[in-house]
Amino acid sequence: MSIPSEFHDVTAVAKANVYFDGRVVSHSLLFADGSKKTLGLIYPGRFHFGTAQAERMEIVAGECRVKLDGTAAEVAYGTGTQFDVPAKSGFDIEVTAGICEYICSFLP
Repeated sequence: MSIPSEFHDVTAVAKANVYFDGRVVSHSLLFADGSKKTLGLIYPGRFHFGTAQAERMEIVAGECRVKLDGTAAEVAYGTGTQFDVPAKSGFDIEVTAGICEYICSFLP
């Protein structure tokens, strides 16, 4: 699996999505086919996100620990890895040091 390093032919939304007092920040990318991704940063802390739509989180840089709703296990993810989150679900994500950079793809 290869995490993309750039995207072409997209519309970038200038207004940031800011969560948890600025500890998680992302920008939306809109594609011609109607799909959407967000590119973001997660600073140290533990955060919970709910999902309406299924998502794929790809870790571009840094490290995090993730616990999907309804599971007992917390799993570590680092640069070049990914995890999927079911629709109408959620996950806890923890960054203990540095900044975790990610791409979030909204799945059909």
